[in-house]
Amino acid sequence: MYNRTHTCGELNESSIGSKVQLNGWVNTSRLHGKIVFVDLRDRYGKTQLVFDEAIFLEAFEKIKKLSSEDVISVSGIVKNRDDGAINPNMKTGNIEIVVSDISILNKASTLPFVLTDRNSSEEPLRLKYRYLELRFDELQKNIFIRHNTYQAVRKYLSDNDFLEVETPILMKSTPEGARDFLVPSRIHKGKFYALPQSPQIYKQILMISGYDRYFQIVKCFRDEDLRADRQPEFTQIDIEMSFIEEEDIFSYMENLTRYIFQTVKDIKLPDKFPRITYADAMERYGSDKPDVRYEMELIDVKVFTDESDFKAFSDAESVKALLVKTGAKYSRKIIDNLTDKAKKHGAKGLAWMKFQKDNFIGGISKFFSENLQKNISESLKVENDDILFLVGDDKDIVTKSLGKLRTIIASMEGLANKKEFKPLWVTEFPMFDFDKENNRYVAMHHPFTAPRESDIEKLESDPKKALSRGYDLTMNGHEIAGGSIRIHSPEVQEKVFSLLGLSKEEAVDKFGFLVEALRYGAPPHGGIAFGFDRLVMLLAGTDNIRDVIAFPKTTSATSLMDDSPSNVDSRQLLDLGLKIKKD
Repeated sequence: MYNRTHTCGELNESSIGSKVQLNGWVNTSRLHGKIVFVDLRDRYGKTQLVFDEAIFLEAFEKIKKLSSEDVISVSGIVKNRDDGAINPNMKTGNIEIVVSDISILNKASTLPFVLTDRNSSEEPLRLKYRYLELRFDELQKNIFIRHNTYQAVRKYLSDNDFLEVETPILMKSTPEGARDFLVPSRIHKGKFYALPQSPQIYKQILMISGYDRYFQIVKCFRDEDLRADRQPEFTQIDIEMSFIEEEDIFSYMENLTRYIFQTVKDIKLPDKFPRITYADAMERYGSDKPDVRYEMELIDVKVFTDESDFKAFSDAESVKALLVKTGAKYSRKIIDNLTDKAKKHGAKGLAWMKFQKDNFIGGISKFFSENLQKNISESLKVENDDILFLVGDDKDIVTKSLGKLRTIIASMEGLANKKEFKPLWVTEFPMFDFDKENNRYVAMHHPFTAPRESDIEKLESDPKKALSRGYDLTMNGHEIAGGSIRIHSPEVQEKVFSLLGLSKEEAVDKFGFLVEALRYGAPPHGGIAFGFDRLVMLLAGTDNIRDVIAFPKTTSATSLMDDSPSNVDSRQLLDLGLKIKKD
């Protein structure tokens, strides 16, 4: 009855005179006397329909009442549009269909928002009616990009002898870092599975099992605080290889990334991705995922502030500055707002001075002699109408607070070319960070990351200075992939667990099966995991990860469409041996 002959996006002048059948949604409907024009839409495009009162007679009254998002099936003859009616903005803009038969399959209720203007409604309302929002051209294009990215990944990796293997969704809880989502067992009351934060342990075991090249496009779950580019459930391109070193990983992953961008968006990435160490990235950009589409590096100015009369920086471990070109235009309100942002990231304040008429003015400029001002302007190549922002404090606070300001100011000034994509490897991460609050070491990547061969001894003497064989692939200020060469020695793995504060009993309870597996001929191995959603977000040119996921959660980890998470029946809880504790 409604078997279509064509989609709404494929008819053209070669089809003129053909009888066709189309199905879809009413995009717009326009009454012109005894003629109704309807733009019929499906995911492939739009086609103009022509309904003539002379053909439909009594049924014409129903056709006049067609409204947005009604579902219809039509048949008719394809004809040329009149010269004045050609629409160059539609793929089918040269033709129209004179309809001879129509079936109204479903009438749409009054819409909660206008489907021709996504910005006409707030995001929570659109997420509640996500099935309607997914009809927007923008989101349909994004989902199509996501599909094409899936296919490109699978083709490249399969063509390079990577084997796709599914790993368990129900696994042992091994919380390190983010919280696990727990799944109670009905059969084994009081015991729980966890949803995987990553297939990390399983893919290492696959390497031990002799499957030397593995991949999986896999769902992962983390019960953590959310933000615009993070979801409680997300998708990874998970990859692992045996008998390899960092250079092998870099080569394959650069080729994969180039292939994805070329295939999906016809974007050519560099033949060789540049690299920077973690220490350099923090020193120069204040970030381990720096956006290198623009300059504005952090500048060490302690040698100048030590000569000044500005005593607030005299005891500071580090003093760095950001030179913002033409930033002298910033009002005091803007500067105060930037100061608040710096304070949120640990800085005690934000010092500044503007350069105008060949002199520094305002802010802390009065603490700098004329000669010292001249030395600063010449050394830093400061020009008229620039502004200098300074932070002095512990090194970590200085770099991180100015790194955040660098990103904020770049956005304010539009410094990043949105059509430019600059990949960057960040290497030589520290093995550990020290959690002062809990007085213990935490893994910078994860507990299975190998130390550099030259730093193994530091695990005993000075763990804080030990560097890892971890690496991240970043692009335009986003981490798109992270990985490492893994520990394949059970002794080294046990030592790392110990440094992370795990007793022998805890290590055995959480990870004993992995350590045991390492004793049965574990090859050297390593891998990487791409944040698939974030990668698609970049390809789609959006800054909201929810725009590239069909059914995302809100920033509070809820689904407004189906109202999850939700309460469950008390009988279900009883079956699981659970009881809700009321406050």
